Amino acid sequence: MKAIGYIDSLPIAEDNALFEFEAPKPAPGPRDLLVRIKAVSVNPVDTKVRMRRQGTKEAPVILGWDAAGIVETVGGDVTLFKAGDEVYYAGDITRPGSNAEYNLVDERIAALKPKSLDFAAAAALPLTAITAWEALFDRLKIAIGKQATDDALLIVGAGGGVGSIAVQLARRLTGLTVIGTAARPETRDWVAKLGAHHVIDHGKKLSEELKRIGIPQVRYVFSVTQTDRHWDEIVAALAPQGEICLIDDPKGGIDVMKIKSKAGALHIEFMFARAMHRTPDMIQQHKLLAEVARMVDDGLIRTTLGQNLGQLGAANLRRAHQMLESGATIGKVVLEGF
Repeated sequence: MKAIGYIDSLPIAEDNALFEFEAPKPAPGPRDLLVRIKAVSVNPVDTKVRMRRQGTKEAPVILGWDAAGIVETVGGDVTLFKAGDEVYYAGDITRPGSNAEYNLVDERIAALKPKSLDFAAAAALPLTAITAWEALFDRLKIAIGKQATDDALLIVGAGGGVGSIAVQLARRLTGLTVIGTAARPETRDWVAKLGAHHVIDHGKKLSEELKRIGIPQVRYVFSVTQTDRHWDEIVAALAPQGEICLIDDPKGGIDVMKIKSKAGALHIEFMFARAMHRTPDMIQQHKLLAEVARMVDDGLIRTTLGQNLGQLGAANLRRAHQMLESGATIGKVVLEGF
């Protein structure tokens, strides 16, 4: 099969940073689906792994943990899917990724893709939807339901892939006041259209921006990016006994003890944990992706596809990585089949 990967961690501008090669077509294990890839999207984790993990000439590293495609065959113990099903999923970081013609995925972390979306639009959703859902409802334990509340949720970095779906989930499934941060005018407009009650500028002090909109403190903070840069302002904005969830890797670390005086709680979300450790509840990712698909088909939330770069090839994939590394993307960057 055709695949795109790399051997050595190189700057993305170099041709060998990502190149096309032939790889053996994988065979499914007992609970695996063999999926013919129709579309993928690119995430910051792709660029991070590219610079941390090394391959060999015999086995280049294949990245890609967002995919939509068609089930070709299934393992002997599979019960949730059959050949011909159209699925979407975010995969397992410990296995070869989806930047290939075929990919294996455990049935417990895949779901039928939204019927109302094509493969490209569906591929934009899985990793970010799982991350946002788990952060909001599993880590922060925000109650699902439209109960009246004075509590607010601040999403730092609301214009990216995770932030874009977190805004929608929080607005549709909770009664919280949803505040998103964005710096550029086009990104602020994007976040507002996704449903945020307020959009503030993270290029300014968050505490001052929150005071400007009349909400000086928030009970929940979901920090998607640049947590180290915003940490002091996040602490200032956090209400007593408030909760913070982060998903990035703060450079140089953060001083967690700054939230002690507020009896604050800090959570870390890593959507690959369930698949990586084969947790007893890993099927929850199948269930939540099925629920997201239902919400999409019911018109409650929409795809976060920001830009479709066309055909999945080495040159286009390198371009996608460059865009992610720039930190200026809006929504998700997607590529379609070889």
